[in-house]
Amino acid sequence: MSNLPQALLDVLTAVMPQLREHCRDGWVVIGSAAAALSGADVDVADLDLLTSRADAERLIALWQPALDPHYHPAAADRFRSHFARFLFPGMPVEVMGDLQLHGEQGWQPVRVHQIVQAVAGGIAVPIPAVAEQIRVLESFGRPKDLQRASLLRAL
Repeated sequence: MSNLPQALLDVLTAVMPQLREHCRDGWVVIGSAAAALSGADVDVADLDLLTSRADAERLIALWQPALDPHYHPAAADRFRSHFARFLFPGMPVEVMGDLQLHGEQGWQPVRVHQIVQAVAGGIAVPIPAVAEQIRVLESFGRPKDLQRASLLRAL
């Protein structure tokens, strides 16, 4: 993965040891960072972490000094979670504890069923398998997510 942005490598170096130490439940990197770690040519603006609510609370307490109190996620009518955004060197980190998506059947939890390990800069990073990323991105339905799903499908 030599074509990964340095900013992504920097933030992974900063947060991965802390995630391994402090998270007690399963967690996974999703979104553009996961797509890039899979080899898709995407812009990565932040590191999205899908966690449990309890782990989100632990990370909010741990990373309080880096909390961005002014950021509010878009599309609150479609997504809800125990959310926080942190300003780390390289790029922001967004934590989504118990992320839910509103669809035809109301609010449903976003689940990843198959996780693989990507390696970036010698660091193992849990990401959804490509097929899982495509499924999740398509369920989100936003243009940027559909574009990422298309790029992943082309791999």
